[in-house]
Amino acid sequence: MKIHHLLLGAALLASGLSATAQDNTVTVQTKKLGAAVQPTMYGVFFEDINYAADGGLYAELVKNRSFEFYPDHYMGWKVFGNVALKNDGPFEKNPHYVRLSSSGHSDKWTGIQNEGFFGIGLKKNADYRFSVWARVPDGTPVNLLVQFIDQSTDGERQQFVEHVLKIDSKEWKKYQVVMKSNRTIDKANLRIFLADMNKRSGGAGEVDLEHVSLFPTDTWMGHENGMRKDLAQALYDMKPGVFRFPGGCIVEGTEMGDRYQWKNTVGPVENRPLNKNRWEYTFNHRFFPDYFQSYGLGFYEYFLLSEEVGAEPLPVLNVGMVCQYQNWDKESAHAACTAEALKPFIDDCLDLVEFANGGTDTKWGKVRAEMGHPKPFNMKFLAIGNEQWGEFYFERLKPFVEAMRKAHPEIQLIGTSGPDSEGKNFDLGWKAMKEQKADLVDEHFYRPIDWFKNSMNRYDNYDRTGPKVFAGEYACHDRGKKWNHAGASIYEAAFMTNLEKNADIVQMATYAPLFAHVDGWQWRPDMIWFDNLRCAKTASYYVQQMYAMNKGTHVLATALSTPTPKGEDGLFASAVWDKNTQEYIVKVINTTDKAQSVCIRLEGLKKAPATAQTLTLNCSDYDLDNTVNQPNAIVPVDGFVTLDGNAINTTVDGKNFVVYKVKM
Repeated sequence: MKIHHLLLGAALLASGLSATAQDNTVTVQTKKLGAAVQPTMYGVFFEDINYAADGGLYAELVKNRSFEFYPDHYMGWKVFGNVALKNDGPFEKNPHYVRLSSSGHSDKWTGIQNEGFFGIGLKKNADYRFSVWARVPDGTPVNLLVQFIDQSTDGERQQFVEHVLKIDSKEWKKYQVVMKSNRTIDKANLRIFLADMNKRSGGAGEVDLEHVSLFPTDTWMGHENGMRKDLAQALYDMKPGVFRFPGGCIVEGTEMGDRYQWKNTVGPVENRPLNKNRWEYTFNHRFFPDYFQSYGLGFYEYFLLSEEVGAEPLPVLNVGMVCQYQNWDKESAHAACTAEALKPFIDDCLDLVEFANGGTDTKWGKVRAEMGHPKPFNMKFLAIGNEQWGEFYFERLKPFVEAMRKAHPEIQLIGTSGPDSEGKNFDLGWKAMKEQKADLVDEHFYRPIDWFKNSMNRYDNYDRTGPKVFAGEYACHDRGKKWNHAGASIYEAAFMTNLEKNADIVQMATYAPLFAHVDGWQWRPDMIWFDNLRCAKTASYYVQQMYAMNKGTHVLATALSTPTPKGEDGLFASAVWDKNTQEYIVKVINTTDKAQSVCIRLEGLKKAPATAQTLTLNCSDYDLDNTVNQPNAIVPVDGFVTLDGNAINTTVDGKNFVVYKVKM
């Protein structure tokens, strides 16, 4: 009996030791180059949700600058004294303006005040360009007192910066002045008073104001109609390979009238018509009735930004359908499926290629050149439709494909498998895209951790003979925790090893959504959060950046000696060769809570360097993430490890993502 217990104990001990000493060998075949990794493999997707454009990436600080918001044209403004709204202004597509007239009393002021987007963020010693289109109807000059104000202060004065701007033209004219802020403040307002030329009082004069604007002079690349520098810099720092824009559901709109129309977003910024943002009224728990699209950030700016951050532009255009989620089977909500009804939508696609790539002697190429970019943008991809499904979509897509193949066979066309990651509509979408010979199929999946844990081999058995995969929108969240946190990010990192291993079929992937204002978000998780002065790159951002900056040029066959069972935590790995930097790059993710001993064996490598560089993202604090108040809580850390011949014997801590770079 005692002997039996001793033998059983010994067996259990041996079993425990065996489990503890499990062989975690990652074998990388260095001499067997696999599929080429496309330069577009990892990128970004922009949609104007969460105040990502106006109030976010687009650096304009004035909300409703042309008084076109509706039904209240004064949304974002306070008016006082003698102010009247007019609608016969100098810009055909933005006809509204305000007339400031004498109050009739020397001590009663007339003016307007703008609240900005959740306030106006100003930095101490930074310069801001105030501009306005104005005229004095009777030809009598007036002064405008342009002020930065702080209504939260207990000090003697609300205004902390003031400039006197003389308006003296009877015809509409653009006036501008650069104003320096003498303090840092995140929720300032802009106030404009009408003043008498001599007394600086509110007792005389009349002036018309249109397109009231305020920009930091220090925008991304110094563009006057530019992007907010820190947010654009975050995109550049990620080194994205592709930039998908402008959506997303805003491409569809809730009704045909508020779908995104790219032709309204080019040309002089003062004459780009306002568009309702379909996200202003979508969520009643996060409701923003003053959320519109000024189109100041338009297709020209999208193409230019893509070029400047080094990404291939990937525009998405409407296929003649509105958002199916909000309309379902309402046939009347869609364009009729006839050649005549679809012609304007198809023309938008053909004309966009001309705008992006055409010569300056073409109609739309000339528009691009006049906006400041004579050289073509060299667009290679076009997505037609967003998250559509069913016969409504399939039938409408056919004439688009036919027209595009005939006119522009050089453009790669992207269709969609709908909003589902699997199931009937997903399968029907893939079947239709194969039949129509789409170049890529756009898949979307915002899913909980359990889904990701069960999808770590998602693309292993995809059909290699049909269209390629574009994982166009995806993000991971926990059940009951649909927000950014490190615990979800580590599973995104693990899932991306499967994207990389299947680079022959997966050629693009973009996390989404991209931006979110801390005071104006409607959807989460998101990659980059910001307020009026600061931004925070989430752990998910750094996961994407670590892949994008280490994507290599060719996949290397990689195997784990003990593969992680489907649906469980464990080790995940992938590897690439970068012919440009002459580096072997191995990515290892440990989704368990405990440290794992790992041996990375570089098979076929006969002359290895002494050390390898490492980059480690520690996601072990499960609920933690970066915020605008704590932007560096989770950041990648550089390091190195030594090599023992062609092997790296190391330890990967729990919930850690490590990149190993062996430079030859």
